[in-house]
Amino acid sequence: MKKSARILVFSTEKISDPAIDMAGLLKLHYPPTVYTITVPCSSGIKPGWILHAYERGFDGVFIAADGSDCVYGESCTEKTGNLVADTHERMKARSLDPARLRMAAICSVCSEAFVKQIRSFNEYLIKTTNA
Repeated sequence: MKKSARILVFSTEKISDPAIDMAGLLKLHYPPTVYTITVPCSSGIKPGWILHAYERGFDGVFIAADGSDCVYGESCTEKTGNLVADTHERMKARSLDPARLRMAAICSVCSEAFVKQIRSFNEYLIKTTNA
């Protein structure tokens, strides 16, 4: 059994990326098998991208969402929530555990919150998948 699950993180360049960068600068440790893709806004992520990550062997996908801080519009949180709900349905249809997709609002100074989320997600994935 591995100690770390492969987790793909979708992070937003203006909101959650600074928090993730700061986690590294503060030497806050999280699994080395976390890979980050930067997007302008979390509501622009496509369900197909998430499903493709599972096809490519990722154990989990984490969306570091903009929350109410999104510079692209007030409806970001609602749109991101809708895309997660849609993706959960697609995952169920493919017999994938919807809990393998998580989302949390991560602000630009939420380094510790990001690390806590990723560590918790990693533990869940190790227990429930063959990670």
